Parts: sequence; C-alpha cells; structure tokens
Amino acid sequence: MVDFIVVGLGLAGTAFCENLRKNDKTFIVFNDRSQTSSRVAGGLYNPVILKRFTLSWRADEQLPVATKFYTELEQFLNVSFDEKLNVLRKFASIEEQNLWFEAADKDKLKAYLDTKLVNNENALLKIPFQFGKVLETGRLNTKFLFDSYESWLRKENRLLTGTFNYDELDIEQDVVTYKDIKAKNVVFTEGYGMMQNPFFNYLPMQGSKGEYIVIRAKGLNESNIIKSSIFLIPLGNDLYKVGATYHRKDKDNVVTKEAKNELITKLETLLGCPYEIVDHMAGIRPTVKDRRPLVGQHPKYNNLWLLNGFGSHGITIAPWAATSLYDRIEKELPLLEEMDIARFAPN
Repeated sequence: MVDFIVVGLGLAGTAFCENLRKNDKTFIVFNDRSQTSSRVAGGLYNPVILKRFTLSWRADEQLPVATKFYTELEQFLNVSFDEKLNVLRKFASIEEQNLWFEAADKDKLKAYLDTKLVNNENALLKIPFQFGKVLETGRLNTKFLFDSYESWLRKENRLLTGTFNYDELDIEQDVVTYKDIKAKNVVFTEGYGMMQNPFFNYLPMQGSKGEYIVIRAKGLNESNIIKSSIFLIPLGNDLYKVGATYHRKDKDNVVTKEAKNELITKLETLLGCPYEIVDHMAGIRPTVKDRRPLVGQHPKYNNLWLLNGFGSHGITIAPWAATSLYDRIEKELPLLEEMDIARFAPN
C-alpha cells in the first residue's frame, strides 16, 4: 500500500513527486518516456512573452516558487542543471525599442525588463539595433534533471518503466489497485499522452508540436540566449540549440524536413557565420484550448487526479501547480478556478 501512484515523469511528475517526498508520502512512479516534450525542450525559464512584451500568466507568482524548487532539487540530488543566463531580445526597429521602454514602465514588468539597452558585441550576429535584456532568466538542462531524478527513484525502488495499462486499474471508494499495487490516489502527469487516458481525454487539449535543431558554430562564442524570430541557446562546446517551431496539426514526435528548413531560414537572418547541424528533435507540448493548465480531480472518481497542460511554460508553472494540487488533495485547499479541470464538464 502506497499513498500515491504517479503516472508520468516530466516536469509535472517530478515536481509532484518532490511534494510527496518532502511530506514523507509513499509513492510509485510509472514512466515509459513516451512523451518527449520536456526532455527535448529548450529548457528556458523566462517570465516575459517577448513577442508582445507582456508578463506570462501569473509568472510573478510562479517564478519565485520555481527558483526555490530547482535550487533545492539540485541540492538534494547533488547535481547542477540550472544555468543562469541572460535573455537578449533582438529589436527589429526603433519602434520596438520604444515599446520595450513602455512595457518596462508597467508595475508587473519592471522587475524583468532592464531599461539599459545592450549593444551587440558579437560580430557574427546580425543585429541592426540594440538588445533588450530580460532579467530573472536562465536554462535548465532538463534531460540531465530527469536522468538524475530517475536514478534516485530507481535506487529507492520507486520507479517502474513499463507502460501504464488503464484497463488494469481497479477503482474503489478509498483505494485504487493496479496489478499488485494498492494506493490511496493516482496522479496522472502524462503531458500530451493524456489523450490516450480514458479518464481524462475528454478535456480540450490541443497539443502543439515543437521542433529544435542543435548546431555547432565554432568561433561564435555567444554566452547569452538570443531571441529573434527564434531562440539561440548556448549549450557549451560550440553547440547551440535553435528553436522552436509551433505546429498544431502534426501530433507525433517525428522530425520533419519542413520544420528544419523553417528553423534554418530564421537562423540565417540572425547568424553570420558557418555552422553545421548536429541534431534535430521533436516533441508535443501539452497545450490547452484556453491556454491554462489542467489540474484537479476526476468528476466521478475521487481518487484520480490530473496535473497537466502547461504548454511551453512548464518550467515555471510545474512547481507552483504541483504544490497547489498537493494542497488540494492533502489539505483540501481549493484550486485556482482558472486551472481547475472542473471548468470543463465531461460530455
């Protein structure tokens, strides 16, 4: 008998498991790595939507929680996966620079938009104007984070790598049974894999396919994250991740020539040096119709729960939303209505 079964181990699953560990709850995790979006993502945390110079949804609440969470997780695992990097937004015109200053004067954005513009000092970047610098930003090495956390779970005999079979879940009022495991609650944190989950696939998840390429550009020597029409993210050793694309119709993890060409076209408006492509990857972001997370209790089964739908902002949303769900289950505190799945009635 355990307190929780957790299905999925991306950002949502890892954040929820940490709530369980810190509160001395017993749990088992199922993870078959079928969902790749958290692993292949750029790993950026950035509180500002840089297309419009607006604050991401509740980012001012989420970012302090996320910062504390990842710092404590690094200390617990005795690893380093959080790199503090500046994000520099390339301006396309003087008008955009003026819009930056207007945004930086707003109360909720003052802490994140530096009013001192940055001159381009890299001759290999095509920058006609200056940069705007975003504060409180960085990059997580998500693959290393997940590998390290999986290693700890495996040592604790808390990780099962097989695919979860929904048909084998026996649900009673006070207990759920899966094969030989009994638990008080099951929390599904499957990302876009939720669409195969018969308990929650009535919810309006759209999904958005994102593709990245990794390039080697010797001599570029750029240590900042550069944002133009794409992100250029330094990985070290002359490697940079470039992305991402957004496509709603294609719903698989297979890389495409079309997305690769799109990224190359955008990259060449930014880069003025030779490079080679060394990797290409894809994943499906768990995006939702109303652009809000999917968190809460199943409408029929009181011991089935969902933590999902973070889209492209999972790094900042996951720790905050995971704590909210834990407090809902264990302390009966209400969820924020904006993210509670109760807003969507099943058919």
